[in-house]
Amino acid sequence: MSIETSIASLVEGETGQPYPYRRVELVEPDWTRFPGWRDVTATEWESAQWQRSHCVKNLRQLRELLGDLVDDRFFADLQRDQAERATMSMLVPPQMMNTMAPHGTPGGPGSLTEAFYADPVRHYMIPVFSDRRTDWHSHPYSSRDSLHEHDMWAAEGLTHRYPTKVLAELLPTCPQYCGHCTRMDLVGNSTPSVDKLKFLGKPVDRHAEMLDYLRRNPGVRDVVVSGGDVANMPWARLEEFLTRLLENENIRDIRLATKALMGLPQHWLQDDVVEGMSRVAATARARGVSLAIHTHVNHANSVTPLVARAARAMFDAGVRDVRNQGVLLDGVNADPHALLDLCFRLLDGAQILPYYFYLCDMIPAAEHWRVSVADAQRLQHHIMGYLPGFATPRIVCDVPFVGKRWVHQLSSYDEVRGISYWTKNYRTSIEANDPEALTRTYEYYDPIHTLPPEGRAWWASQAQEAAQRV
Repeated sequence: MSIETSIASLVEGETGQPYPYRRVELVEPDWTRFPGWRDVTATEWESAQWQRSHCVKNLRQLRELLGDLVDDRFFADLQRDQAERATMSMLVPPQMMNTMAPHGTPGGPGSLTEAFYADPVRHYMIPVFSDRRTDWHSHPYSSRDSLHEHDMWAAEGLTHRYPTKVLAELLPTCPQYCGHCTRMDLVGNSTPSVDKLKFLGKPVDRHAEMLDYLRRNPGVRDVVVSGGDVANMPWARLEEFLTRLLENENIRDIRLATKALMGLPQHWLQDDVVEGMSRVAATARARGVSLAIHTHVNHANSVTPLVARAARAMFDAGVRDVRNQGVLLDGVNADPHALLDLCFRLLDGAQILPYYFYLCDMIPAAEHWRVSVADAQRLQHHIMGYLPGFATPRIVCDVPFVGKRWVHQLSSYDEVRGISYWTKNYRTSIEANDPEALTRTYEYYDPIHTLPPEGRAWWASQAQEAAQRV
C-alpha cells in the first residue's frame, strides 16, 4: 500500500474512530517453522552466543534457513541487489529474522515467497532489487555521508554538530545491518557498490581523544554513545569508556544507541551486561546523570516478549529510560495504523517510549524508502491524539547542516519541485566563523517519484542538463 493510499483509507471502523486501539499481547514467533531452525531449542534461542554465531550473512545461509519455502526468483532478486545496489552487507540475527513473515504457515515449496516479498521487516533488512526504484533509485543530491557528520568530527568518530551535544561513534560494526543505514559510508563491510571508509586510529587512542575533547569543552553536556552499535563492543571496554565519561562533571546526559535491544535482546539479558549496567547506572545516579538507552524499532512485529524482557532488565539495572528512534520507511511503517500499532506495542508491551521517527536520510539507493515532507506532515497529523502526549513521537527531518527539525518547522516549501527550505538557531562546530549560518536557508529534497508531473519533468531536465555539461 502506498503512503497516499494508506492515508486516504483512514475511515471510521467499529470503534467509531479512524484508528481502533486494541491492546495486543506480545508473542515470540515459532522459529522452528523455518527448516534450518527446526531442531533449535529454547535454551539455544535465548543464548546471545548462539544468536551471534547463527546470523544470516549471505545468500547461501538464507537458502539453508528457508529451504524451498521461498522461490528461486526471490534469491535471484536478492543476489542482483547485493551485486548492484546494496549499500550494506547482509547481517541478520536469528531474533530479527524470526520476525519476518511471522504469521506465515509453511506449506509446500514456495509457500512463503509472497509473504517474504511483502514483509515489512524484510523490506528494510534484506532489500531485493525489485524493491528499488528504476526511475530514480538515488536522488541527484544523495551522498554517502548525507548529514556531513565526518565534516564535523572534533576527534575521529566524535561528531560535534549541536552546541551542547556530541555523537561518539565508538566502533564501525553492528550485530545487524539495516539497508537504510545513515552511516552506510563507514559502518559494516564494503559491498560491490560501496567501498567503506575506515577509522585510522586505534580504538583506545580514538576513545582517549574523544574523552580529552569533552574535558576541554565544558559546554558539552550530552553524549550519544553509538557506532555502529554499542552491543558489538565488549562490555568491559564499553563500561570503561562510560566510567571515564562519567568522571566529566559537565556530562549530564548519556544515551546508549543500540538497535540490538530489539535485534539481539539476548545480548542485553546476559549476566555480565546486566551486572555491568547496574554498576554504570549506580554511578550515573549518584552523580545526577541521566543514563538512557535509545533503540531502533521500525515495525510492531519486531516487539516480542524477549525484547520486553531485555528492556525490563535494563530498567531493573537502573537505566532511567528506554526510547525508540525509528525511521519512517515507505513499505514498512509509513502508514498511520502501522505507526500507531508500533507505538502502542512499544509502550504497552515493553515500556519503551516512542520518541522520534526520522525521515530516511538522502543516502544512495534509498528512494524507494523515502517519503516526502508533505506526507510526513500528514502522518504526524494522523497519529496525534491517540497516545499520551509524552509518548507521541515527533516525526523529524534531519536536514543537512541544520539537524533534527519537526516536519512542520520548515521555512517554506516548493511542493512541485519537492524542495523544502529550513533555518536554524545555532552554529555547528565548523561554522564558528560563518556570519550567515543563522540567516541562510538550507535545502532538503523530497523523493522525485512523489512529485507532480511538472516537478518530475523539471528534475528530468536538470539531470539532462547536468549530463550534457559532463
